Amino acid sequence: MPRIVPLLPFVLSTLAAALMCGPSPASAAVVSLGAASSFAVLAGSSVTNTGNSVVNGNLGVWPGTAITGFPPGIYAGPGPAGTAQGDLTAAYNSLAGLTCGTTLTGSDLGTLLPLNPGVYCFSSSAQLTGTLKLNEHGLDNQEFVFKIGSTLTTATSSAVTEINTGPDGAGVNDNIFWQIGSSATLGTGTAFLGDIVALASITLNTGASISCGAALARTGAVTLDDNTISACQARTAPVPEPSTLMALATALLALIGIGWHRSRLA
Repeated sequence: MPRIVPLLPFVLSTLAAALMCGPSPASAAVVSLGAASSFAVLAGSSVTNTGNSVVNGNLGVWPGTAITGFPPGIYAGPGPAGTAQGDLTAAYNSLAGLTCGTTLTGSDLGTLLPLNPGVYCFSSSAQLTGTLKLNEHGLDNQEFVFKIGSTLTTATSSAVTEINTGPDGAGVNDNIFWQIGSSATLGTGTAFLGDIVALASITLNTGASISCGAALARTGAVTLDDNTISACQARTAPVPEPSTLMALATALLALIGIGWHRSRLA
């Protein structure tokens, strides 16, 4: 007669192992922006706009209060903008503390082969001339972090794009961060991607855009000129890694086996 009881400890231990298996490193968000995640534009001193800029997301400034070129009612003060600045500082420090995977000092980002998820570092300034491609390898929630010691400057009509995007597509669940030790300047017509987290200021020249990202300046100003900035649509929960799915599948098959044995005994 088949025995059922010995299978139960196996099922329980398998389920426990499945629950203990966390998401793969390339699935979980490396850094949380907290309250700043809802902001497409956040400045420390002021926000200035010229022309018909479009901001898809919150816009605010703190501890400064000056906002020029936008209608009244934007966040300025120690409320939502103040909370967001506190979380932005925490995110900046977390990004700065990450261990470098690859050092790119002296390289132009536009001359590189497509980059895989990881942490990339410049000891001083960084430039982008042309197009930088980020390879998502068919997965959502991939993480790209660029740690830049001083300034980031992009040339006219430069671009950051994604290739081999996951099922959710581009601009949905991206975790692309640009931690800037000083200031960032996006050249005319630049099509940028990701969250710029700058210690000082951020300037977008005429027609530059940021998709699935934000211009987040801790202490300085954000200056706009006929730009479009769109915060990411969503950052969803990580997808379990294959080993976790396998463990869950094994446990499920064991439970099915128990049911089959019971039906035989009935």
